[in-house]
Amino acid sequence: MTLPEQMFEFDSKQYPDPHASDPRECGWMLGSPPPDDKRISFASGNFRGFPRRRWSFSHMRELAPTVNVWRGPGAPSLFERYDREAEIDEMKSTDAEGRTRRFDEALTDTYADGIVVLHRGRIVYERYFGALEPHLPHHCMSITKSYAGTLAASLLHEGELEGGRTISHYVPELRGSGWADATLRQVMDMQVAVDYREDRIEGWSYASGSWPRPADYAGPVTLCDYMRTVKKEGEHGEVFDYKTVNTDVLAWVLARVTGRSFTQLLQERLWAPLGCEQDGYITVDPAGTPSAGGGLFATLRDVARFGELMRREGDWNGKQLIPAAVAYDLKRGGDPAKFARAEYTLLPGYSYLSMWWISHNELGAFEARGSYGQRLYIAPKAEMVAMRFSSHPIDRGAGDGSFMPHLLALARRLRE
Repeated sequence: MTLPEQMFEFDSKQYPDPHASDPRECGWMLGSPPPDDKRISFASGNFRGFPRRRWSFSHMRELAPTVNVWRGPGAPSLFERYDREAEIDEMKSTDAEGRTRRFDEALTDTYADGIVVLHRGRIVYERYFGALEPHLPHHCMSITKSYAGTLAASLLHEGELEGGRTISHYVPELRGSGWADATLRQVMDMQVAVDYREDRIEGWSYASGSWPRPADYAGPVTLCDYMRTVKKEGEHGEVFDYKTVNTDVLAWVLARVTGRSFTQLLQERLWAPLGCEQDGYITVDPAGTPSAGGGLFATLRDVARFGELMRREGDWNGKQLIPAAVAYDLKRGGDPAKFARAEYTLLPGYSYLSMWWISHNELGAFEARGSYGQRLYIAPKAEMVAMRFSSHPIDRGAGDGSFMPHLLALARRLRE
């Protein structure tokens, strides 16, 4: 059995266009109570289907258990603004399908929920669509992984972790699992060979609390229970193999070594020191374990703060929040040969390191990426950070061919 097919496939004739799927047009969850045909719930599973996800991606804590990521007691850090919205909207580029579109048209075409662009730390462009508002956290999906990878890389450079140590050294409970002899570095770089498929994730989804369990479900009911059941399949370290569950293993290591949960580490080492504007939140499993593989919800500007921190090589207003070496490593990237063997045709020339995607392009860009179009794009040589939220009908590679050429063109314009 697999999860519903709409999570993985997209037929453009099957789904409404960006305007017709706008939550304001659909009228989701309006009324006291909402009528049955406008109601979205976790128990029914309809919260992840399209077009309902265009509402639920900004309202998940109304549907499922979550834990708060407190922004702390201090005042938020402020962005200066230098509005270039009109200029950027009018920029035209040709996408992978040969269509010439304006920047604002490309955003709409790819079901964007919002975007903010920073240049030299100033907001030059910011737009919101559908259900998203500046104060509302949105589903980050697998951008969450890059937060976890950055925390782990920081602890590694600070000497609290050792990349060559095995996972079972840190978490003895995983001695009988596929991660028993995998090293921490292999987990951080997604080079672990275990019997887990990203397109068949019902076991992980039920255990993590990401999907409602069937009445007859008899499998693992928490993330930790699930990770112990996953077996080895092949040899570690030979090829890049993207598996969400690796990030949950990494978060278990972080919690065991520091005595702090993934949520607490986010709050103490990033959220509060960055002066985030809003609390974030993370979905949790039945044991209260946060989903580090893809459960974070945050506002556009607060994720952009994280991106700007990485562009500044860990410096935030004169304070080094993460070691500069973490950013230096990302600029060098991982092993392109191991990445190429994974045959990610949408990302030629990329590599993967510490749960970041490294482009090796002319801009030195690296990315945090999430399903359905979530992108944090950091282009150091253009001094640009762009954060886009989306609720695209398709899961993986959502809108890349239609939107990434426009983002590259914008970075080149800002570099001039």
